[in-house]
Amino acid sequence: MFDHVGIVVRDLAAARRFYDACFAPLQIRLLEDHSQPSGEGWLVYGRGENTFFVVAAGRPTFWTSGNVAGNSPDHLAFVAPNRAAVDAFHAAGLAHGGRDNGAPGPRRSGTRYYAAFLIDPDGNNVEAGDRSAEPSQ
Repeated sequence: MFDHVGIVVRDLAAARRFYDACFAPLQIRLLEDHSQPSGEGWLVYGRGENTFFVVAAGRPTFWTSGNVAGNSPDHLAFVAPNRAAVDAFHAAGLAHGGRDNGAPGPRRSGTRYYAAFLIDPDGNNVEAGDRSAEPSQ
């Protein structure tokens, strides 16, 4: 299993506004802010002590010269505690620089999966979904 997932962005401040807003309904919060005056640095998100998502700006040491942010968009899917959180995730992301890539609603005909999709400021597809049995949750 993963220890953490990381993405690299062009604008760390814009990424922070976006992820702070759309992660809040998912109970994911900023755990560490390593922003530098230059605009480079990284942000660490998670739940409690569980770090699992890192956003970095600049050029990570493990990248080669051809690597750039958003060159190959990522698809990141996060567990939502309920359908209301999916709706709030989508609304917050739109209000903070994200673009709609699928409004909140049922997905995958025949299942109970309820999800929403956003394109983050760097072109990554970010999803929040709820698999609970009760549509009213």
